[in-house]
Amino acid sequence: MAARAPTAQHPTHDAERMLDVMAEVRAGTLALTGSLDDGQLSRVLSPIMSPLVWDLGHIAAYEDLWVAHRHGGLALLRPELAVTYDAFETPRAARGEAELLDPQQARAYLADVRERVTAVLLEQGLGDGVICEMVLRHELQHRETMRQTLAIAGLLPAGEPPSPVGLGVAGWSVIAAGPFMMGAGEEGFSYDNERPRHEVDVDAFSIARLPVSNASWMHFSEGGGYVRREWWSDEGWAWKEQFDITHHPDVAGGEPDVPVSHVSWFEADAFARAHGARLPSEAEWEKAATWTQGGRTPLAGTGHAWEWTASRFGPYPGFRAHPYKEYSEVFFGGDYRVLRGGSWATHPRVASTTFRNWDLPQRRQIFAGVRLAREA
Repeated sequence: MAARAPTAQHPTHDAERMLDVMAEVRAGTLALTGSLDDGQLSRVLSPIMSPLVWDLGHIAAYEDLWVAHRHGGLALLRPELAVTYDAFETPRAARGEAELLDPQQARAYLADVRERVTAVLLEQGLGDGVICEMVLRHELQHRETMRQTLAIAGLLPAGEPPSPVGLGVAGWSVIAAGPFMMGAGEEGFSYDNERPRHEVDVDAFSIARLPVSNASWMHFSEGGGYVRREWWSDEGWAWKEQFDITHHPDVAGGEPDVPVSHVSWFEADAFARAHGARLPSEAEWEKAATWTQGGRTPLAGTGHAWEWTASRFGPYPGFRAHPYKEYSEVFFGGDYRVLRGGSWATHPRVASTTFRNWDLPQRRQIFAGVRLAREA
C-alpha cells in the first residue's frame, strides 16, 4: 500500500468528511450482523472461517492500532487484546478457542475506539490520508469476509447475492499483442502489491466476454467434469478425490445465466482444460480490463464473482512492503493464486482494475468464478 495521497489543505474539513464515510461504513457493518443472535455471532460457523464476533473485535483493534496509536500517538485502548485480534498471532484455526469479547463487548469496543479516533482526526487531521483510507478499506474487506461466513452458514440477508443485470453478449475478444502499463499509478490510494506501475509485454490472446455461467458449469459437471481425470492437474485431482468434491450446491440452485461462484482454482483450471482453453494470466486480465474496442471494454459481467487467474501471487519488479510486510509479502512465493475483478460483496471503493486478491487453490468459500482465455 505504497500510495501517498496529497497533504490535506483543510485538515478539519477533510477529517469530518472521512469520519462521515467511516460512520457510513460502520453502520453497514453493524447492520450486517444486527439480525444475528449472540450464538450465531460467537460460534465457529465454518472451520476455515473466524467467528463473526472475532471480525468485529479485529476491526476495532486494527483501527485503534493504526489511527489512534500510530497516527495519533495514543497508547492502545485495550493492549491486552492485541494478540487476540492480530490476524497472524491468532490464526483462523485458533480463533474459535480464543477468549474473545462477547458481541455486546465487541460492539462497545468498536464504539470506544471510534470515539478516540474521532478526537484524533479532528485535532490532528488525516495527514497524507493513507492510514485512514487503509483502515476504511480494511473494514470493507472484512465485510466481504463476513459475508463469506454467512453464506457458508446459510445466513446471508434477504436479497443477497443480488442477480446481475445486463451481463452482455457472449463470445470472444481478441486482445492485440504489445506492451501496457500494469499496476497502480502514483496518484491516489493503492496497496503495496499493486506497485510499482511497470511495463509488461503481452502476446496476443483471446478472452471470453462473459464469465462462465451456472448453466455452463452444470453442463460440465453432468458431462463428467468431476470424473474425467485428463482434465485435472495432479494436485487438483488429489484434492478432489480426498474430499469427494463435486459442484458447489449454490451452482445447481443458482439462476442459469448468472456467473458461477464458489469455484476453487483447481476446479476453474479443470473447466478450462475441458473446454480447450485456459485461465488468463493476471497481466492478460488487467490488459483486457483496461482495453477498449470501439469504445467498450471486452470484459462484460465483471463484479459478480472474483475471477481466478493462472498467476501465482508475487511481487512486481521493484516491490516495497508498505506500511507492513504482513499485508502482502508473507503470502508471496507460495501456492496462492491471484483473483481479479471483485464480487457482488466487494465494495466499489475496494474493487479496481489493479486490485489483487489472492487465495489458496482449494478454497471456494470466496465468491469466485471463471473467465476463460485462449491463444489468439
